[in-house]
Amino acid sequence: MTVRPAAPGDADAIAAVYNQGIEDRVATFETRPRTAADILLWLGGRHPVVVVEDGGRVVAFAAASEYRPRECYAGVAECSVYVARECRGRGAGRLALGGLIAACEAAGFWKLVSRVFVENAASRALCRSAGFREVGVYEKHGRLDGVWRDVVIVERLLGANLR
Repeated sequence: MTVRPAAPGDADAIAAVYNQGIEDRVATFETRPRTAADILLWLGGRHPVVVVEDGGRVVAFAAASEYRPRECYAGVAECSVYVARECRGRGAGRLALGGLIAACEAAGFWKLVSRVFVENAASRALCRSAGFREVGVYEKHGRLDGVWRDVVIVERLLGANLR
């Protein structure tokens, strides 16, 4: 498996992987399936998106997005990682997150943050293994399918902030 920056030609594959995550209801509050056109809006901006290929096929991706619009948060990015169902547990998520961390450092970000469903043990373990720390829990942060869900807040300092 290899990691690389996402390109416009990856939009269909990224949407397919993301839509599996939406369907599974364990990784996101999103409920609307995404199209390649939606994904294209993520690409080419300040926030990196990387993909993991296995045999030439995109099997995972990690994306950064805006944390808050205020200037003081310009170096903080939200991050997310999604892996195709059939490839979970094989290291694709770790490779994607590592690639995203490196890309975000190169782009000048000083911190990554995310929120993970409390029961998503695999994602929490991945975040810990990549140097994220759990800083708290948002209780009843959002409703998914009519059910309140709690999320763990995670953060990872980047670059010079690590010293």
